[in-house]
Amino acid sequence: MKSMKHIKLMGMLAVTAIFSSCGKDFLERYPTASVSPPTFFTTEADFKAYTNQFYTFFPAADFLYNESADNVAKSSVDREIAGSRLIPLTDGKWSFTQLRSINFLLNSENAKNFRDAQIRDKYMGLARFFRAYFYFTKVQDYGDVPFYNIVIETNDNENLYKARDPRALVMDSVLADINFAIEKLDATKSVERVTKWTALALKSRICLYEGTWRKYHTEASQPDAEKWLNECVLASEQLMQSGMYKVYTKTDGPSKKPYQDLFATLKLDGVADEVILGRRYSNELNVKHNLQFYLTARSQGKPGLEKRLVNSYLMADGSRFTDIPGYDTLQFFQEVQNRDPRLSQTIRTPGYTRIGGTEQLAPDFTATMTGYHPIKWMNVTTYDGNSQSVNDMVIFRFGEVLLNYAEAKAELGTITQGDIDLSIKLLRDRIGMPNLNMANANANPDPYQAALYTQVNGVNKGLILEIRRERRIEMVMESNLRWEDLMRWKEGQLLTAPFMGMFFPRPGLYDLDRNGRIDVEIYAGNKPPETGPYQIPVSDLSNGNSGNVLTNKGVVKTFDPLRDYFWPLPTQDLTLNPKLEQNPYWK
Repeated sequence: MKSMKHIKLMGMLAVTAIFSSCGKDFLERYPTASVSPPTFFTTEADFKAYTNQFYTFFPAADFLYNESADNVAKSSVDREIAGSRLIPLTDGKWSFTQLRSINFLLNSENAKNFRDAQIRDKYMGLARFFRAYFYFTKVQDYGDVPFYNIVIETNDNENLYKARDPRALVMDSVLADINFAIEKLDATKSVERVTKWTALALKSRICLYEGTWRKYHTEASQPDAEKWLNECVLASEQLMQSGMYKVYTKTDGPSKKPYQDLFATLKLDGVADEVILGRRYSNELNVKHNLQFYLTARSQGKPGLEKRLVNSYLMADGSRFTDIPGYDTLQFFQEVQNRDPRLSQTIRTPGYTRIGGTEQLAPDFTATMTGYHPIKWMNVTTYDGNSQSVNDMVIFRFGEVLLNYAEAKAELGTITQGDIDLSIKLLRDRIGMPNLNMANANANPDPYQAALYTQVNGVNKGLILEIRRERRIEMVMESNLRWEDLMRWKEGQLLTAPFMGMFFPRPGLYDLDRNGRIDVEIYAGNKPPETGPYQIPVSDLSNGNSGNVLTNKGVVKTFDPLRDYFWPLPTQDLTLNPKLEQNPYWK
């Protein structure tokens, strides 16, 4: 007999298959011929079966862990990072297929007239959550976009061929949708179903993004930045004060280290203290992803943390690593000593062992470009094969909400030390780090961070820089948030810096973790015979016979601030609808 879990999954997949078989993205078509207004949405089971497809709108695992921007260097550089994007003929980012399915439910007469108002409103709230999510991502990518809250008929030329609506109008609609979702969704805690708490987490993310975008992109002349930042604070506070979530601090997980285990734990139920929503994977049901193969195989991009991110981790006593004289020429073993414990729970450092293993492993340059070898999300070696990973993936967690709260209040100028104690302190307490001191941060802004974030100024400059540091470290390799952060902060120029890795002072043999085994050979001239260590020519270092490992040397990265904060619209859509206009400077 099939398990109930299997039956539920197959039912969801069947519905998803129906809705992914439509082919071309015609806004006027019903999502499926078998779902028609007279016959559907007459039971709660109909609502649930239909809305199961919405969960496939969340990003897949590779989007959640596979970030780049300026945090992670890989063997190839994405076009948006290199500044070499082209105007596409077609582009799935511009697709409105998901919106059609959402609006179909919201406009169904059967759904609107369903006899049980509480059930009806719950699923209407779910649909409006996903419409808010849909349009938020569209605005992030394109700015102004056509807003539709109806299912378009084939003869509705006015809507089929409408121009883009202003960003302000679209985002006001997003705010209305997410507020409705917060009011109507279930308040029951769940790591796999969208609830009131998921909606509050999404609102926190949306409003921080929009508020800071409007504050820093002054050229866009978008008003009400403070309104959006205040909405972020309110949503974050409601979630924080609910008592439903807290920072995960248990030490009984796979690695016995709470921060590392938040991502290494196979099932999110074990870290549900902090995880608000995740995406399920299962060995039993053969629903898997590629995370551990990506982090261990030499053919999957060889990801490595970038040097500027590693430099940003504080010392364990809370002092700044970049204040140490000669910090930039310290070799790997020295530079990772006595640092913020999140560093050793994010990359391989001396003494590292795999979960379930005992062998100490140095960074492996066959699988990492920079030498700063990621371990975030890693579990036992069983899952290292191609598409064999089965750990659930985090989509929203309480730690992000705490960071959103602190940043929004700092940007508003209303933050107090008490606010920091309610947010940043909880994250630092988890890994045994001293609290962030607001007065000290503002009295002595970090020049290293200030050189990165050139738009930050004002009385809270030092504090905002520290909150950005905290966010970068805490949220690395999660949900592509770093790209979104650089876009909203108007710091796209950070994408143009060369990617760098470990420092090596001269040609020679190097035991990275001081365990008696040579791990790397830096050589000058002709490549010597292979004796086991990974070999790097001095031409791959930044300063001739010494320096940091340089990755992607053949790629000259650029960023056009007049153009590159948005994506270009596909030419096919511009041709089909003459009222659409291309984003500025994408000509």
